[in-house]
Amino acid sequence: MKTRSTTIRRLGILSVVSVILAILIVTGVINSENNRLKTARANQAEDANSPVTFDDGGRLIRPTGYRKWNYVGTPVTPNDMNGGSAPFPEFHTVYMNPEAFDHYEKTGEFLDGTVLVKELISVGTKEASSGAGYFMGEFIGLEVSMKSKARFENEPGNWAYFSFGHKYPLRESANAQPTVSCNECHDGSADDDFVFTQYYPVLRAFKKEAE
Repeated sequence: MKTRSTTIRRLGILSVVSVILAILIVTGVINSENNRLKTARANQAEDANSPVTFDDGGRLIRPTGYRKWNYVGTPVTPNDMNGGSAPFPEFHTVYMNPEAFDHYEKTGEFLDGTVLVKELISVGTKEASSGAGYFMGEFIGLEVSMKSKARFENEPGNWAYFSFGHKYPLRESANAQPTVSCNECHDGSADDDFVFTQYYPVLRAFKKEAE
């Protein structure tokens, strides 16, 4: 009888332990799913207020409609002014999302959530009725920089940089570039918060007015 009672008690204990483990597993799954949903909702809320969107893997979806944003400027460093081989020989036409542009106009600071789109355009003809010069050719690439503390907390200035290619067809999505490939150059050479405002007179004017 003792052996049978002991066996029954052991079975009872095992049953209780099994129930507890099952409860813990279910609770863990529920908590994990709740956390996933919270993160997803947070990302959805951020994306709802953002001019760009990210996929579930954190890749930036190639933005559209940016040509209707605020135009910032178009630097160009052509090959023939740089020994025949410039690092960036194309026109870089830069647009800023309107909310960030308005904020910078008022404060002289880049809003968290600022997106700068850089559209790459080849140097086309060098002759025009107005004389010799550098004139835009064709669209050849697209790059994006974004400032977001929520997404890029560990990046310098909370800026991340994305490239969708330097020839068409462009990629549909892109991961953030390694910090060393972009941010170090911006950190060492850009005038204002990792942005080359020294080449954009419209931003320089806003900065001066805000001071």
